[in-house]
Amino acid sequence: VPVPADQKAAQEIVERFRPLFEAENIAKIGQNLKYDMLVLRWYQIEVKGALLDTMVMHYLLEPERRHNMDYLAETMLAYKPVSITELIGKAGKNQKTMRSVPVEEVVDYACEDADITLQLHQELAPQLAEEPKIEELYHQIEGPLVRTLAEIEFEGIKVDADFLAAYSQELVSEIVSLEEQIQKEAGVPFNLASPKQVGEVLFEHMKIPYRWRKTKSGQHSTDEEKMSEIAENYPIAADILRHRGLTKLRSTYLDALPKLINPKTGRIHSSFNQTVAATGRLSSKDPNLQNIPIRTEEGRKVRKAFVPRDADHILLAADYSQIELRLIAEISGDEAMLDAFQSGRDIHRATAARVFDTPYEEVDREQRGKAKTVNFAIIYGAGSQNLSQQLGISRSEAKELIDTYFDRYPGLKRYMEDTVKFAREHGFVNTLLGRRRQLRDINSKSS
Repeated sequence: VPVPADQKAAQEIVERFRPLFEAENIAKIGQNLKYDMLVLRWYQIEVKGALLDTMVMHYLLEPERRHNMDYLAETMLAYKPVSITELIGKAGKNQKTMRSVPVEEVVDYACEDADITLQLHQELAPQLAEEPKIEELYHQIEGPLVRTLAEIEFEGIKVDADFLAAYSQELVSEIVSLEEQIQKEAGVPFNLASPKQVGEVLFEHMKIPYRWRKTKSGQHSTDEEKMSEIAENYPIAADILRHRGLTKLRSTYLDALPKLINPKTGRIHSSFNQTVAATGRLSSKDPNLQNIPIRTEEGRKVRKAFVPRDADHILLAADYSQIELRLIAEISGDEAMLDAFQSGRDIHRATAARVFDTPYEEVDREQRGKAKTVNFAIIYGAGSQNLSQQLGISRSEAKELIDTYFDRYPGLKRYMEDTVKFAREHGFVNTLLGRRRQLRDINSKSS
């Protein structure tokens, strides 16, 4: 229904259709229903009934592809819908909002959206029915999740803007101090924000050995990996890395987060997207609340800015205990790994005991730490080169460690080999719940 710019008229339309939105016995079909539910929540309307979201349906069937309505209409219906840019213009400062467009001009666009969405549902529902596991995944998890995510986004989270502003000023002092120190170490003034100038100062002026290939533009690469390597012997590189980290922390979080606070609610309302990552993982944007820093002390301090909205609320942090390893033990059926969990032993200590051939009670902290790295590295497919970098050992030692690991956990190795074999034969793999990941190039020469 085209919503007029006049708020009173809009409210009248909403009230007229309220019984339809709140009806338990009427299914709601839509493309990105979460957005519609969020809009209606501002009018105190809770959408009830079954949710049939064509975007989510297509995502489950074809996770690697795009899922927006225009793309689906062209690929599935051979029809090109009216573009929204025809109504409000291209993105930029001159772009209008839909409220400013006369209702008469919005009617065809809005009706076409509803018509195309229904046609897409008529195409996708039968395809979903042909895949019982995927259909069950939609109705048991992804469909209900639409409602949950809409509620999470609507509620948002409060951020202490005053805390962030004060912390930002605190970092300014250290950033300026670092700049002065770096310039003094270099002996020449240069722009720390310019990778080109940083490379010239370090590798030409200061004559720090450079053993890597230059960038396509012929510059010295000063990425984090290379800078971290030379930082062991050249303090200026460590100082530059710290300067970069603090500058990014300030611009990305301390100065950016307060600008995203909704003036009506006093909270930040991030978008959680369930149709972006092909793996089935949620993603977050505007801002990305899944990527708040935690590795450094300065980064962890940012998290203190997220606070309960009032005295009647608290923030609760919860995490699964070694969920990846528990899942891989269950899926692979490896007896040794299952036994470690079922007997209540620490899985990393148990792994260390097996890999380093040491009694469980005598495993030291260093051995457990290495075993923890090995556990997670191997189940995510890391090879000897990657593992050698993580542990600071030679590739031959890393390879020997991987071979020993698989020798101690034969069920895990068998599962991984069987999964690769299945993927090569069928062109896809499935999760326990039936989510499918297409691997169409699994047998190409470069795979």
